[in-house]
Amino acid sequence: MFALINRLLDWFKSLFWKEEMELTLVGLQYSGKTTFVNVIASGHFSEDMIPTVGFNMRKVTKGNVTIKIWDIGGQPRFRSMWERYCRGVNAIVYMVDAADQEKVEASTNELHNLLDKPQLQGIPVLVLGNKRDLPSALDEKQLIEKMNLAAVQDREICCYSISCKEKDNIDITLQWLIQHSKSRRS
Repeated sequence: MFALINRLLDWFKSLFWKEEMELTLVGLQYSGKTTFVNVIASGHFSEDMIPTVGFNMRKVTKGNVTIKIWDIGGQPRFRSMWERYCRGVNAIVYMVDAADQEKVEASTNELHNLLDKPQLQGIPVLVLGNKRDLPSALDEKQLIEKMNLAAVQDREICCYSISCKEKDNIDITLQWLIQHSKSRRS
């Protein structure tokens, strides 16, 4: 009975209170950042993606939360922009191609370099190991270890293994994002 009342209250609140959040999506090229945005926005996966040149901005509404997503290119020439777009956001989402183990070290270095920036201190980080549908993909525990995520102490950090292609764990990723919207973060 209590759960029913809570759900009714949540539904009633959603009619009147809209929440917004802003996040930046970064990671090395070909990790699946733009594909992720398309999957959460439309539910559709496409293998025919072109690399992001510079950045894209997209607003996605899930329930009563509108998520403004800055999708930043992952090529080396765009990485200097990452910090600028990460300032003041509710969360940083860092995408890793979990199946490309040769790039995990470079990805780890880029993530830790980004998180060392004083202006970004305290911003929660969600690390997404994409392409878990591929046999060579690392799982969450392996990513946490290889990317030395336990060393990150100045903020909340979370790691999920996802597949944009199969839509695996997209739901828990969205739940994490919604929990970190502005009004819930305070």
